[in-house]
Amino acid sequence: MSKTIIDASSDSISFKELAHYKELFWMLALRDFKIRYAQTFLGILWAFIQPAATILILYMVFGRFAQVDTGQIHHVVFTAVGLLPWTYFSYVMQNSGNSIIAAQAMVKKVYFPRIIIPVSKALVGLIDFGINAIIVIFLMLLLKQEVSTNIWALPLFIVIGIFVSLGIGIWLSALTIRFRDFQYVVPFMVQLGLYITPTAYPSEFALKQLPEWASYLYFLNPMVGVVEGFRWSILDCTAPHGLSFLSFGVAALVFSSSLFYFRKIDGKIADIV
Repeated sequence: MSKTIIDASSDSISFKELAHYKELFWMLALRDFKIRYAQTFLGILWAFIQPAATILILYMVFGRFAQVDTGQIHHVVFTAVGLLPWTYFSYVMQNSGNSIIAAQAMVKKVYFPRIIIPVSKALVGLIDFGINAIIVIFLMLLLKQEVSTNIWALPLFIVIGIFVSLGIGIWLSALTIRFRDFQYVVPFMVQLGLYITPTAYPSEFALKQLPEWASYLYFLNPMVGVVEGFRWSILDCTAPHGLSFLSFGVAALVFSSSLFYFRKIDGKIADIV
């Protein structure tokens, strides 16, 4: 009898079994990376062109037209750092949602922990994260932007960003199996999220436009706290807003609940897809 990712006596994910299937995990991640830039003229250069173009567009919209004040920090650097965690999050969000459906042939034929599929997308996203980090370093050197003394805290916010991305990705991969509408909703959510997350403006700018009660709703977006944490760690920005604890609380809730929900439907996935 094949193993199952769920312990019969526990509601938790069997991480021991996930480790047993680590080779499949790496294979899926490597395959996704190769396919992403296969048969393209510029190849991996697209990984640089896409974020660079996004930075330029947001700089024109918020830096030039809206003239958002970013203090002593050049708006291009301010935006590039804000996009660093957001680009990773949006990649995992978009690619995890449809991941199990896209792999349904394998899911129906062979047993393996299904959660490996959306989690592998998070690993591939780290490659783009590294490329975006190179862009940030280049811009900081070019514009002579000093690194914050809070850089020691960056690993913490990277971990939080990964957990948020994994949580949303696992949730979407599970929900899309039952409700195929999410295949069309997710791209819209990514577009909307780019503007309701302070990627190209400080959160104070958004709070000035919102009534006081809406400020709490704004910080229910888990990426608000992550983006502010990245800026505080890398640049000489003010500390994350006091309401950021709401973002971090939602991040923990999203991740833990995603594992719980995936555990509930894991045994039915092959039948549903």
